[in-house]
Amino acid sequence: METYEAIFRRRDVRAEYTGQPLDDAVLHRILEAGHAAPSVGNSQPWDFVIVRDPARLAEFAEHVAGRRSAFANSLPADRKDVFNPIKIEGIRESGTGIVVTYDPQRGGPNILGRHTIDETGLLSVGLAIQNMWLAATAEGIGMGWVSFYEEDFLTNFVGCAGACRPVAWLCIGPVTHLEEVPDLVRFGWNKGRPLEEAVHSERL
Repeated sequence: METYEAIFRRRDVRAEYTGQPLDDAVLHRILEAGHAAPSVGNSQPWDFVIVRDPARLAEFAEHVAGRRSAFANSLPADRKDVFNPIKIEGIRESGTGIVVTYDPQRGGPNILGRHTIDETGLLSVGLAIQNMWLAATAEGIGMGWVSFYEEDFLTNFVGCAGACRPVAWLCIGPVTHLEEVPDLVRFGWNKGRPLEEAVHSERL
């Protein structure tokens, strides 16, 4: 698949997982793509925790369901009606979760490039996630980012210690198809904005 095709076909997958196991060789290639991402000072501050135990997937899914419900209850009635039909995770259905973590101490105390902008470490983890997402798309595999969780819960769930923290739970697995239109657009949550509104000359 061409790079631009993967970029524009990529979707945040929730409901399209087949339930079939993800081939280990495919998973390895996707993780390799993530690990090949650029990182500030070549610190590679990420780790990838693979979760496949059905009982653990169910435990995390139950936690996420509680956070989803809390968010729904915080919405005004009109937005709640839009949100309710939207599926926000495929934790059980995908059969595999990748928890991507960030260790700000990876690479030592003097990381080239982080002296004035500390967030470059966290941004490096985002690049690893994007690499994996595009690799998964090229492989015909679905991926979805789950963010409806309490950070302390996931920290304990995967055993982060010290300054290490979880950044994302990624559901990943074979899919029946990738939707042509992103879910949040299809369901009317947010249609996004055209490139022309985001591009500026010289100053914002």
